[in-house]
Amino acid sequence: MGPDEDMTPVHTLLTAAFASMDGIIDPPSSLGRMTPADLAAEAQASELWVLEPGPVACMILTDKGDTLYLGKLAVAASHRGQGVSRVMIDHAVARARALGRPSVTLQTRVELTANHAAFRAMGFAEIARTAHPGYDRPTSITYRRRL
Repeated sequence: MGPDEDMTPVHTLLTAAFASMDGIIDPPSSLGRMTPADLAAEAQASELWVLEPGPVACMILTDKGDTLYLGKLAVAASHRGQGVSRVMIDHAVARARALGRPSVTLQTRVELTANHAAFRAMGFAEIARTAHPGYDRPTSITYRRRL
């Protein structure tokens, strides 16, 4: 999806998907501050992939040079449990290979244990725990899938 396209439907999908984390993760997701214009700017600097129609799912891929970073993976509630996340991650892996990157990395919050299990099942391994500014405990986990 290009940065000149209307980002409202994708922003709506992201907002709905990430809303399930409200009250669970601390600190709250930065997505609550993101606007469709912010999303367009991110699409300009990275690759925004959207599974249509709907949109059903989306993700942002950012080439970091030594890895392809997968961020903002979201699947519509109506399509969860149907392997859509796996399809999106498989596409991220294909893009990493096409770019000559040796891995795909992503981050998830420490509280989202179901995500940890899902990412491990898709070949990711934990490589780091980090804390958001102002926190003295880990708040995020970084996972990597070597290709």
